[in-house]
Amino acid sequence: MLLTRWNPFETSWLRQMQHLQGEMNRLFGRWDHWGGSSFDVATFPPLNVWEEDDGFVVQAELPGLDMKDVEIYVTGQNQLTIKGERGDGGPEKAVQHRQERTFGKFVRSLTLPAAVDQNKVEARLENGVLTIRLPKHEGAKPRKIEVKG
Repeated sequence: MLLTRWNPFETSWLRQMQHLQGEMNRLFGRWDHWGGSSFDVATFPPLNVWEEDDGFVVQAELPGLDMKDVEIYVTGQNQLTIKGERGDGGPEKAVQHRQERTFGKFVRSLTLPAAVDQNKVEARLENGVLTIRLPKHEGAKPRKIEVKG
């Protein structure tokens, strides 16, 4: 057996705490009794957000949902919230052997980098992908300034 002397200055206490947190997360991981991962509100639905010259585009994966199952809110000048509910999709009296698809209510909120024009926001749901177009507010758009000589 090899013995090494412990040096408190050699390893970072932060690294040790992160390792402990990782081990605790692994030990008490979010696994349901069927073996699949449980519903994680913070990451459903998965989102992509990008900025174009005149606004922002947000895409969310919502397979199996209709527009009537989704609510979209723009509050303040740049706060987007997507709410909805997805049913489990299985028959009520069936014996469930495995469930990996999440279900239930969800809420995702995000702050956009600039103000948007709430009156011109458009949303489409096609093939399970929700696309939200949020035009920038006129005050948030860059304005070219003419240089006079």
